[in-house]
Parts: sequence; structure tokens; C-alpha cells
Amino acid sequence: MVYRSLGHTGLSVSPIGFGAFKIGRNVGTKYEQNYDLPSDKEVERLLNGLLDLGINYIDTAPAYGTSEVRIGKAITHRRDDYVLSTKVGETFVDGKSTYDFSVQAIRDSVHRSLKNLQTDVLDVVLIHSNGEDLEILNQTDAVATLVDLRNDGLIRAIGFSGKTVEGAQASLVWVDVLMVQYNQQDQTHKQLIADAAGKGIGVVIKKGLASGVIEPAQAIPFALKTQGVNSMVVGSLNLKHLQANLQLANYL
Repeated sequence: MVYRSLGHTGLSVSPIGFGAFKIGRNVGTKYEQNYDLPSDKEVERLLNGLLDLGINYIDTAPAYGTSEVRIGKAITHRRDDYVLSTKVGETFVDGKSTYDFSVQAIRDSVHRSLKNLQTDVLDVVLIHSNGEDLEILNQTDAVATLVDLRNDGLIRAIGFSGKTVEGAQASLVWVDVLMVQYNQQDQTHKQLIADAAGKGIGVVIKKGLASGVIEPAQAIPFALKTQGVNSMVVGSLNLKHLQANLQLANYL
């Protein structure tokens, strides 16, 4: 396993990361196929199995249903084995997403994530945009609040998971980590990835498989060969599929 530096954060991540959406939520999704939530035992086997494979970047969020709680229960005893990334701004309750980027909401979200994930520090926390990227960055206290929480030692690195190139570009002045959508069908962030890398910012790819539309054999090399990309998040519930994805990455 060849790990990659996550920008200037001091964190090293596997080229394939685990997107923990499917272990906590199966309603209101954009996946083509429906799926059942795995049992607690299945989650425990999956998470420990991917750590055994060397996949150490785990991406979750309050908007992913029970994902944070299940991660905390299953692998907190192996906390040194993984880089933990979560988000603020969006929550998902009773089948509906709500967004709140106020100071109190973000502070409450971080403390709730610390409790759910059973950890003293979150490695990465990203703003979870609703698509109004520039409004969030320019008209709320979300960025300043994350900076304060990083200064307080509750977060190691802060960043942005947005929807627009304009939002990602505007965030380059403060982020440690940037999560962007990038695949063969959507290359709008390609120059932005290069710009971020030039500033020492970590770059993580989301929706690299276009929610399952693109085959891993094409999508993974495409994303991970792009200069500046550190990791690509994949959300499979099948450990063998994750192992195959990792093998594709290791051959690059």
C-alpha cells in the first residue's frame, strides 16, 4: 500500500477511501439501485475488514443517518488506524435534510460528531454545502467557526465539500482539504484540482463512479492519475469490491 499525503495536513491517506453513506442511510439517495442497511455485525465486519486491507480514509457526515454512530461502535478501538472525516451544515432527520451554517449549529454538530464517533479529535471536518456555495462562504460564520474549532484542537484539518467550481475556487484561501465531484462525465473541477494542489491543499474525489454509473476499472485510474488527487471515496458495502478497487489503485 502506497499512502498519499493529504496536502499539507500531515495526514497520510489510502488512494481509495471509504464513503460511509450506505452504512447509515438508504432513503433519499441518488443511487440507481435500492439497498438494505447492513446489520451491526455486518458493519463491524465491513469496517474492520477495510482497515485490514489498508483503506484508512473514512468519510462520513451527520447527513448519513446513523453512519457516525455505527463507525464509533465498530472501530473506535482502532482509532489510530484510520483518518476520520466528517462534515457540518447538513443533518438528515425523519427522511429530510435540513441545513444550518450558524455558529451554534456548527459547534453543536462537531461536539455531537465527537460523541457519536467516540473520539477526542476529528481529523477532517468539511462544510457540507447545499449548493449555495458562495452564500455559505461569504454570508455565514461557517468558515470562521471551523477555524476556531481547529484552533481549539477539536479538528486537525478543515475544508469544503461544495457543488460549484466558483465555491471551490473561493475556498482555496482557507481550506486544508477540498472534496470535489470529478469523473469522466464531469470534469468541471479539473483545473481547480490543479490549483488546489499547487497551494498544498488536499484533494479528495467524491462521486468518482458517478453514483455507480461508471465502472471502477475506468473511473479509478481516471481519478487517481489526475495530478493533485490524494484519495477517491467509494461507498460499496461489499468488501470484495473494495478490495478490487484498492487493487486497481495500487497498480497505478
